[in-house]
Amino acid sequence: MTIGTETDRVHMGRAIELAQRGTGTVKPNPVVGAVIARDGEVLGEGWHERYGAAHAEVNAIEACGLADLSDATLYVSLEPCCHEGKTPPCTEAIMQSGIRRVVVGSDDPTEKAAGRGLGILRDEGIEVVLADGELATQARLLNQAFRKQARVGRPWVLFKSAMTLDGKVATRAGDSKWISGEDSRERAHQWRTEVDAVVVGIGTALADDPQLTARPEGQTAELERQPRRVVFDSLARLPPTSQLVGLAAQTPLTVVVSRAAARADTDALEAAGVQVLVATGENEPARVRSALDQLGAAGVSSVLLEGGPHLAGAFLDAGEIDELRLFLAPLLLGGSTARDPLEGEGVETISQALRALTFECERVGEDLLISARLREW
Repeated sequence: MTIGTETDRVHMGRAIELAQRGTGTVKPNPVVGAVIARDGEVLGEGWHERYGAAHAEVNAIEACGLADLSDATLYVSLEPCCHEGKTPPCTEAIMQSGIRRVVVGSDDPTEKAAGRGLGILRDEGIEVVLADGELATQARLLNQAFRKQARVGRPWVLFKSAMTLDGKVATRAGDSKWISGEDSRERAHQWRTEVDAVVVGIGTALADDPQLTARPEGQTAELERQPRRVVFDSLARLPPTSQLVGLAAQTPLTVVVSRAAARADTDALEAAGVQVLVATGENEPARVRSALDQLGAAGVSSVLLEGGPHLAGAFLDAGEIDELRLFLAPLLLGGSTARDPLEGEGVETISQALRALTFECERVGEDLLISARLREW
């Protein structure tokens, strides 16, 4: 059974809106929102506010106080959990509340759920209604990183780059500071706060000596956590004197090497507090997947890929870019050897090209931000 009334759609939309309030505070859990209503009247609302705290359904039920919920409907953006974790199963709380109808925005693809919670509710005589269409899509998009890791074990990848009007990310001499404007760079720092890891290649690390920390509006002390920094460095060339290594004691740093890396170099990195991962595979795309498998197993569910072009091309060839955000700046560089945002092998024909599922544009300061979702999980 799917959503059939405008009232259902309004309340599910509100549950999806509430879920977003948990962004950045509930990881590794998904964000979830819930609304309880009867005859068009909202009795209680809630969302999952912090990892280890009560889930959205429980918060919504508690917000109803002593109200009789036997004729009420629970609207929840994600399938209720049915297993014991940091908190008791939400299915138990729902059954004990007396609620007899539950409208669900999206499924939970993890092994502990995968429809089991819905089955338990149905077995208890509770009517279960599934969202469809745009609402179902919105509910799934809330938790793309959570869903991808649950399904394939690898983190969701957002590729970010800044390019000129002629599609270049650096001059023929390698200069790239700064193509994007200040407003765009501030937006990128905000994105860093929303992911588990920031990824670059060794070329970028050597050329820019970056910190790769999140510094929205120049503030660092107020952040509860910094994303893990990850450098793809097949030969372990990252200098121990780099800013990345220098901050490893405060902010985690992972260096992804190949089997060709010298043991002395990897030992030096580990001695400086750096985690070293050995990616295996017959080519760069295979080694990208190997590294992402290991990062996913370590709990990394989302990464912001910031380049450079060589690494970004390897991610694209590996089929591991899920969304891209490109800042288009009002500049022209020219030059046949100026860098493109994506290198790698690419495709041979237009028919093989990866077509975006969604395509949006937004003005950010002097730049134009182009966002495209390539996959949905």
